[in-house]
Amino acid sequence: MAKLNWGMIGGGEGSQIGPAHRLGAGLDGEFAFAAGALDHRPEEGKAYGRRLGLDPDRAYGSWQEMLAGEKARDDRVDLVTVATPNATHFEITKAFLEAGFHVLCEKPMTMTVEEGEELVHMASHTGRICAVNYGYSGYSLVRHMRAMVARGDIGKVRVVVAEFAHGHHADATDADNPRVRWRYDPAQAGVSAQFADCGIHALHMASFVTGQEVNKLSADTVSAIEVRTLEDDAMVNFRMDGGAVGRLWTSSIAIGRQHGLGIQVFGETGGLRWTQEQPNQLYYMPLGQRLQVIERGEGNLSPEADRTSRVTVGHAEGMPLAFGNIYADLAEAIRARKEGRTMDPAANLYPRAEDGLRSMAAVFAVAESGKAEGKWVDARPPMFR
Repeated sequence: MAKLNWGMIGGGEGSQIGPAHRLGAGLDGEFAFAAGALDHRPEEGKAYGRRLGLDPDRAYGSWQEMLAGEKARDDRVDLVTVATPNATHFEITKAFLEAGFHVLCEKPMTMTVEEGEELVHMASHTGRICAVNYGYSGYSLVRHMRAMVARGDIGKVRVVVAEFAHGHHADATDADNPRVRWRYDPAQAGVSAQFADCGIHALHMASFVTGQEVNKLSADTVSAIEVRTLEDDAMVNFRMDGGAVGRLWTSSIAIGRQHGLGIQVFGETGGLRWTQEQPNQLYYMPLGQRLQVIERGEGNLSPEADRTSRVTVGHAEGMPLAFGNIYADLAEAIRARKEGRTMDPAANLYPRAEDGLRSMAAVFAVAESGKAEGKWVDARPPMFR
């Protein structure tokens, strides 16, 4: 089977996220890295692309050059990943959707709710895929957790607790470091810092696992390092459309925490717990029984988990492989469209533009509620009210 052609914008040399995307896209042999505009500095981007193996005529100096070049090719890329600074996501994603390309955009998908709604409409109008990289939803046991909730293993969900806390911005003497400072600058980051950066991953995880969407929320936000305009810690209470109650904590000043993404779901007949730093174990407590530890790769798991587990039980699978599962989903979706067939339902789990839109609406709701001392506000985008 011929590989699909894949292109990347951003993610250049020294990028934090670029290598994870390149590893994930190439993991299963579904995509060939065919084109890229990898750096805002044209010559550096072209040179890095050539070092990564791109043909010189497809190592582009800008996304505009890549758009023009790929539109004119018979072997144009099938999927474009946008991994540029946040403020550029909307413009680039919109341009490639309009030109008929499928797009995977890094989060946050846009900087405003209105831009998010426009991309949702555009994806629908063009018939193109507009996916958002909530890559942690690609972990095998996160997908098994979702399957367990959906089939009723823990009964009706009562409470979901999600968090994403780290301590890497806790040093007040480092607050003026340009690599840190921009994240708390409204001119560059928008209306939110920590919640928009990490909290939306936890919120998306809560919706992904429970199958419920957030209706309203109340937020307590703080800038613990006082020179910061935007928050570095937030506690968010929320209510979901299926009746679940949610609690979310996100922080960048939690000294001792490294990459603390985790989720707990408590239902009428059982509870589930998973953390990103120990992704191979899912803890399941049925009501009135003993704690069970579900291991990634063991037998008798769900189709969603089996499809996304690559190495034998007991061996670690990490974040690039979770990203690889998002790319595998997208490859299946693209191939199904090309072949005029229904895609594998176990693969139909990639985050959509609608997820990116809901996240952006939640960002603005958290900012509004935080300024109003925890006032409950509607967290839904206008088009979903």
